[in-house]
Amino acid sequence: MELPTFKYHPDPLATGSLVAASETCPACGEARGYAYTGPVYTPRDVPGKLCPWCIADGSAHQRLGATFTDDLGVGGYGDWGAVPETIVQEVCTRTPGFSGWQQERWWTHCGDAAAYLGAAGFAEVQAHGPEVIAQLQRDTGLEGAEWEEYLQALDREGSPTAYLFRCLHCGSVGGYSDCD
Repeated sequence: MELPTFKYHPDPLATGSLVAASETCPACGEARGYAYTGPVYTPRDVPGKLCPWCIADGSAHQRLGATFTDDLGVGGYGDWGAVPETIVQEVCTRTPGFSGWQQERWWTHCGDAAAYLGAAGFAEVQAHGPEVIAQLQRDTGLEGAEWEEYLQALDREGSPTAYLFRCLHCGSVGGYSDCD
């Protein structure tokens, strides 16, 4: 069975938000071969892991009240541009989220939510070039030697970690970083 497509999280297997699994989804009751590993916010505990199909079609939200990203986090709690409520709802209720060190934020650009690329360390950030490095530096507020030390300490699987996104309209890469 082919995985559903997520506009704002194009490769959830690569980011680790989806994994191969034999679990039964608590929303649809089926074992479909994949499970969601990211954060789930619900009014009550959900036993087991949701399948990506119930996330994509919104049934996990409809049946269980599940959301996958804080709605105020879309746009970075006001740090980045606001987007229409329909986009916020798609990111929060029909898009796999991701786990960060602190409360996750979803980067916005060109009036839209951006596509989540994944966690990144120093090497991955450098590969995206000076524009993303400058954007991450602005986001931290660090300067000089303190910024250089922080930048070089970025670790995809450790702390601090960068979370990168690509704008769906202009292709710019941006995001934020945080630590434990």
